[in-house]
Amino acid sequence: MSNAATSLPATPDRRLGSVLDATAGVLLKHMPAISAGLGLIVLWQLIVWFFEIPTFMAPSPVDVFFAFQENAGILWANLLPTLLEAFLGFVFGNLVAILLAIWFVHSRTAERAFYPIAVFIKAIPIIAIAPILVLIFGNGLAPKIIIAGLICFFPTLVNMVQGLKSASPAMLDLMRVLSASNTEILWKVRLPSSMPFLFAALKIAATSSVMGAIVAEWIGSSFGLGALIIEATYNFRSPLLYATVVIAAVMAVILFFLVSIVEARVIRWKPAANH
Repeated sequence: MSNAATSLPATPDRRLGSVLDATAGVLLKHMPAISAGLGLIVLWQLIVWFFEIPTFMAPSPVDVFFAFQENAGILWANLLPTLLEAFLGFVFGNLVAILLAIWFVHSRTAERAFYPIAVFIKAIPIIAIAPILVLIFGNGLAPKIIIAGLICFFPTLVNMVQGLKSASPAMLDLMRVLSASNTEILWKVRLPSSMPFLFAALKIAATSSVMGAIVAEWIGSSFGLGALIIEATYNFRSPLLYATVVIAAVMAVILFFLVSIVEARVIRWKPAANH
């Protein structure tokens, strides 16, 4: 009887119960962070009320909430361009970084020639590069994607080079003894060993890409969250300003967790814990 019962297909009630259990588990796991966040919001509200801070200086959480309601259409319309710029910058910046890292690992000459140039470009403040790109490419999507990509590029390049070089020397020697080509060594040894390094960089890049897109919009744009931040600041619309900043932060956090989900699917093994 027990075997027959366990072989029955899951009913909708059982599936709903499993989903609720999983949701409850996630909430319980993140309860300290949720409690701390709610506590900070309450503290923020009390400080604004107690010190009677003017709304144009520091709106209360209630004011920000109403700003979300009153400007939902504006926020959504400006969210989409920034999301597109951040996503495309994330993809292209990381793709170029990964390809360069593979080239550097297979060519010491290329690494010695171009790695210092990458460091030099990274040393230039992105706020100084942005106007140059706007002058060259105009106020369209291109400069914003490039700036978002540049912010993502360097951390991924550094981590990916380190990850590709972290392959076990014994495994590399074994592959060479088996007459494996450089391509086979790359796919079967170097890339798998580089995955933890790569995803560590991608999680940084996921949040940085949003910052890059917003900075690019500050330089020259009439749309996007960056442009909305500038407009709200100049017009003293502080609740809208704070709401826009919250939207940008939530977008960055969501991108971070999406990369984390992909990481959990790709990297199945975990290093053994030291006892």
